Amino acid sequence: MMRTLDLRTRVALLLIVGIAAAAAVALHAPISQSAAYHAFADQRTISSVPNFWNVISNVPFLLIGLAGIWTLARRNPNGTVATLRPVYYCVFAGVALVAFGSAYYHLAPSNAALTWDRLPMTIAFMALFALVIGEHIDPRLGLHLLPPLLVIGVGSVLYWHITQSAGHGDLRPYLMVQFLPLLLVPLILLLFPSRLTGVGYLWALIAAYAVAKLLEAADAVVFAYGHVLSGHTLKHLTAGFGMYLLLLAITRRRPVIAATTVIESTPQITDAKAQ
Repeated sequence: MMRTLDLRTRVALLLIVGIAAAAAVALHAPISQSAAYHAFADQRTISSVPNFWNVISNVPFLLIGLAGIWTLARRNPNGTVATLRPVYYCVFAGVALVAFGSAYYHLAPSNAALTWDRLPMTIAFMALFALVIGEHIDPRLGLHLLPPLLVIGVGSVLYWHITQSAGHGDLRPYLMVQFLPLLLVPLILLLFPSRLTGVGYLWALIAAYAVAKLLEAADAVVFAYGHVLSGHTLKHLTAGFGMYLLLLAITRRRPVIAATTVIESTPQITDAKAQ
């Protein structure tokens, strides 16, 4: 029903939500990183690896990221939009880098190490945001937005690192980078039709990420049940599963020729048929 709204109204809705969220965060007092953040429930050392499960549970990110890059490199998967090829690469490269950044952080959690954990995550977040914009609104727009979105993502982490090192840390820009796409992506999926079938893959990815954040918040509670795995470890595995769904999507989806775009043009229609 939301797709029956005229184009200007749909775009205006996205802008209103984005501006309102940005204003709310900007008006909020600076948010510093709590020292308690680094006190994870499961700190067991196994095979001489400290915080073993929080470290090893990053392996799926590496495997899925490399599998995505390999899939894109060996062929042009049917479940992709050709114009957005660099964006797909960036998403999976970011996912692979998350494995290294997160594992490094969890070996010895600290604010300094957390910077290296968050940097690759912002690459994956922003590239995925650009990807959804490209698949649902306009491929050229998604491609052109990728560089500035990456700059904003990386800049938000560097801003937090600099302010935290100065003793007055401010997480607000990073929180915007992490959570605003989570708010806007579902709206985009509802407001704009995809150029590809299988939109359910993206909905499932969003759901997996939401569950992962809940598990992160319930780290100690989950670990208390049997002391097998902690909520944070399961967060890694659940988020990794979400990215696995994207890997399935790029091979199982198919082009939808009659897609509605913000900018209708013959090259885009030809590009969709070429897939």
